[in-house]
Amino acid sequence: MQIKVQPMGMYQTNCYIVTVDGKDFIIDPGVNATAWVKANVTNPVAVLNTHAHFDHVWSNQEVKEYFNIPLYTPKDDIPMLTDNSWVPDLPPSYPDVAVEGEVTTIEIAGVPVTFRHFPGHCPGCSTIEIGDAMFSGDFIFDRSIGRTDFPYSSPRDMAESLKRFMQIDYDRVVYPGHGGTTSIKAEQKNAPYWLQSLE
Repeated sequence: MQIKVQPMGMYQTNCYIVTVDGKDFIIDPGVNATAWVKANVTNPVAVLNTHAHFDHVWSNQEVKEYFNIPLYTPKDDIPMLTDNSWVPDLPPSYPDVAVEGEVTTIEIAGVPVTFRHFPGHCPGCSTIEIGDAMFSGDFIFDRSIGRTDFPYSSPRDMAESLKRFMQIDYDRVVYPGHGGTTSIKAEQKNAPYWLQSLE
């Protein structure tokens, strides 16, 4: 498996291209991501969203249409893909697959992709696991967690999500939506601090 990353836009939102067996998965194509994606894929098969905040989904529709590939978005965040009340010029996007369930594994082009639903930062906030990597969006960062003071955020949901995250019994490298990598085990050690701050 090969992973490429490029921070996009003023919020330096990580766009990832994950290549497995010659198949490219594009995760969170943010602001002006299309040119970089075009230059770095050979066989794109899907666009995957960890959640639907504008800085993660800006180029969804453009990438989807250019390559004629499906878009997978957590179900509870789909309304935000067409809600420009925050950012009036947000390009709307329309998913082909609404991902739902606490833990859902979908086979895409023969590759298992697992979405784990961790609401709090936003209603549909999820991690995406491919192989030995977890793409955490804005749920978990290196020594931090996603903000819970946005519209649609919920500190209570984030606390419950952290409790479930602490129960994961394996390790993965974690590739967040912003900043550098960490790991499940490293952030499980930090989770009690964030739980206390939420309560």
